[in-house]
Amino acid sequence: MVNLSMTFSLNRKTVGREIFYVTRDSGIPLIGCIAFGLIDRGTNTIQVRPTSICPLSCIFCSTDAGPRSRRRQTEYIVELDYLVEEFRRIVRYKGEYGIEAHIDTVGDPLTYPKIVDLVQELKSTRGVEVVSMQTHGYLLNEHLIEELEAAGLDRINLSIDATDPELARFLSGTPSYDVERVMAMAEYIAKNTKIDLLIAPVWVPSINDEEIPKIIEFALRIGAGKHWPALGIQKYIPHRRGRKPKGVKPMTWEEFYNRLAEWERKYKTTLILSLERDFGLHKRKMLPIKFRRREKVELEIVGPGWLRGEVLARGRNRSVTVVGIPKRLPVGTRVFAEIIRNKHNIYVARLSV
Repeated sequence: MVNLSMTFSLNRKTVGREIFYVTRDSGIPLIGCIAFGLIDRGTNTIQVRPTSICPLSCIFCSTDAGPRSRRRQTEYIVELDYLVEEFRRIVRYKGEYGIEAHIDTVGDPLTYPKIVDLVQELKSTRGVEVVSMQTHGYLLNEHLIEELEAAGLDRINLSIDATDPELARFLSGTPSYDVERVMAMAEYIAKNTKIDLLIAPVWVPSINDEEIPKIIEFALRIGAGKHWPALGIQKYIPHRRGRKPKGVKPMTWEEFYNRLAEWERKYKTTLILSLERDFGLHKRKMLPIKFRRREKVELEIVGPGWLRGEVLARGRNRSVTVVGIPKRLPVGTRVFAEIIRNKHNIYVARLSV
């Protein structure tokens, strides 16, 4: 297991806020909260979220992650055995064949202290064919890459948003971010391991426009994309609770895809991706939805909420984020709330008046 103590200390001082550990004994369900646990969107891919912590404070971050966050009050880390146990339960329900376990977070998976163990446990699960992970690579090193390879990691989706060091530091919101080192790790992955590499920059209009072709050229030069596409260029989309760089006007989808089509012709590589064609995504039965929208329910408070003004509650074996909380409520408090979101078993409720 990798020791993160040399690069990123998991304590309140460095993370910037309370760290809450979700364990089996806590009784907190791993389905229902977007910030941690497991997400089933009715396909053969299960999203695995072991941590919400991030060492970077990217200026375009849709989840306001990192030490500079202004909205977060809590970060979560999930107990390994509990996470694996619940993941395997979902796999059995969905069918033990053709499953992809995708480790993605509202932070960065490499902040999870047992990330290598998690990859190994997911890969050894009956029915799991692919284990993939997304990261900005800030915590990568050769030893960790080799451990992840040995554990069975199939693909890393690596976000590199600029090749210019100064611009990369600006985009990451982190003075210590070293894109040249991250690019060296990308090349090491592509040339020295069986792990496939997909480079996934976020295109932020007017800021890194000129960097995207350079990133495409870099990915092709190092041999990214042996089994899956080499690149997955992401369109910047402002989110209500995310960070919004000043002066940035989001491009339309038509503009985005027209430019990708031009680069596809120029570089003779796939840039307009299809989840079905390129990643084998297909529909699979989804876990039952336990709450209806607008349903008024009684819930039990089980912990602090992810963002300010929220608490974490449970009911019907699901976690529920309750919003609009004027002050922190003690664990064990019973509240009445109205469900305002239930898509993909991610639940948000508002206190009933």
